[in-house]
Amino acid sequence: MNPLTCFTLSVTDHVAHLVLNRPEAMNTMHPTFWRELDAVLAQLHQAGEARALVISSTGKHFSAGMALETFGGAITMDDQSPEGRAAIFDLLTDMQATFTRIENLRIPVIAAIQGGCIGGAVDMVTATCVRYATADAFFCIQEINIGMVADVGTLQRLPKLIPLGVVKELAYTGRRLSSQKALGYGLVNEVFDSAEAMVAAALQCAQEIASKPPVAIWGTKQAVNYARDHSVEDSLRQMGWLQGAIWSNQHVREAVTAMKQKRAGDFPALTPLRSFSQFD
Repeated sequence: MNPLTCFTLSVTDHVAHLVLNRPEAMNTMHPTFWRELDAVLAQLHQAGEARALVISSTGKHFSAGMALETFGGAITMDDQSPEGRAAIFDLLTDMQATFTRIENLRIPVIAAIQGGCIGGAVDMVTATCVRYATADAFFCIQEINIGMVADVGTLQRLPKLIPLGVVKELAYTGRRLSSQKALGYGLVNEVFDSAEAMVAAALQCAQEIASKPPVAIWGTKQAVNYARDHSVEDSLRQMGWLQGAIWSNQHVREAVTAMKQKRAGDFPALTPLRSFSQFD
């Protein structure tokens, strides 16, 4: 993978930490941001070394969303022909796929959000598993304020997280949702007085996750995400298949023994992945 310009990435004790590092530009999203994020997520997904991922940011705002100058330069949205409008669909599908990588990552993802989480940043954090925020954080579906519909995941994922009436109010008005209200609605798990305390808590949570059997964490994420989108009956059936596929007496014995001995458990990592095209 090429050197990162929009992020820094570190992996310590099986915890990956991805940091948005362009505070001077309010960590806005442009094509390079998308390419680098996609590459990092693909690498983490395939490698199997990291067992949890924390995404945090730098500066006053987590992210101000899409870099507006992008639409006048690198990305051209042609609305003058049916062919051009059809291409918008394919472009958006490609962009949506990057944030869906977060949701489909083999490991849990924790977002640590300070200041503004605006536009595309809401699309991104709604794809994570856990969200922490600072007291000064706020969320804004900015797209409606610039004459467009939010199109990279917010309107599809946010209704799964908070009441539908709240989603509609935010999406129709472009109002800001404070971190305290977000906490009340369940969008964020906890609110912290400082970014430092928030990131420390996010990393601590990630370390706890990383101490569990990775395949059991993988299965848990699979089950929860499936249950969100399916009936209880279908989800219970899927759970039976899932448990039958990954059950390990060895992992259970090791987890129980480690608890009794008050030590960390020793569990195998997820198997590194290769695409079909990488095989000889």
